Amino acid sequence: MQDENPRPEAPRELDIRQIMSILPHRYPFLLIDRILESSRKKRIVAIKNVTINEPFFQGHFPDYAIMPGVLMVEAIAQAGGVLLLPEVPDHENKLLVFSGIDRARFRRPVVPGDQLRIEVDVLNWRPLAARLEGKVYVEGKLACEATIMCAVVPRPSRIGNEAPVSQAAPAPAIDPVADPSLEPVSHE
Repeated sequence: MQDENPRPEAPRELDIRQIMSILPHRYPFLLIDRILESSRKKRIVAIKNVTINEPFFQGHFPDYAIMPGVLMVEAIAQAGGVLLLPEVPDHENKLLVFSGIDRARFRRPVVPGDQLRIEVDVLNWRPLAARLEGKVYVEGKLACEATIMCAVVPRPSRIGNEAPVSQAAPAPAIDPVADPSLEPVSHE
């Protein structure tokens, strides 16, 4: 039986304003500039333009500016968030946060003037957790790759009259790898 109210396919391309309407990140921590393509709950391709004006270059090897590898992994997660956060019920009041990082590898340095092509494939998905495989390319060459796990948690700033963040109970740990309820994703 077909879904009576299927969600319309998300736009294949998104500009920075559309990205900011989905993600809570802002300068200096918003690490994607454009979405080139997306396939609902399956795959997304994003772009990040790296400039010498990035604040991390002031202290990350000032005489040999290299983008920190952890920020490339964060860019993978942000691209995954653009793809999957709209799939979460009541997503305006939720965050998609890291719950694990596996097999992160950094293959080549990323320097000012490079353009990152961030390709993210969904390995497993359910509304409370996801497992994603991301690869970052510069001029067609692999610069970074990682498998990340993310969990959906409430946005503290959006919770009504509950306790302040410092007094709130921690979010339950979700292990997407061991969780049998994760929905495998077919890329066929």
